[in-house]
Amino acid sequence: MNKINIKKDDLVVVLSGKDKGKQGKVLSVMPKDRKVIVEGVNIATRHVKPRKQGEEGGIVKKEAPLYACKVQRVCPKCNKPTRIGHKIEGDKKVRICKKCGAEI
Repeated sequence: MNKINIKKDDLVVVLSGKDKGKQGKVLSVMPKDRKVIVEGVNIATRHVKPRKQGEEGGIVKKEAPLYACKVQRVCPKCNKPTRIGHKIEGDKKVRICKKCGAEI
């Protein structure tokens, strides 16, 4: 099983689906399910029931998870969607942009 190269707080672009082309920040990563939650992308409508006294119920819009293979990391230097490479610098492993070679 392949590892997810996308981490929390990465800027990503959606490659396919109803939100194709939208950019957003990764809010959370679920490596076991191979899914990510991206801010402002894949909005789902939830009907929430009030659970406590004084709490309000109603219709709430929130981000739903989408597969990590449908998003691609945006390089901060060249500002293009790119694949992620790895390079060993000294004793630590760093992520690099496959297009421009900049450290991510």
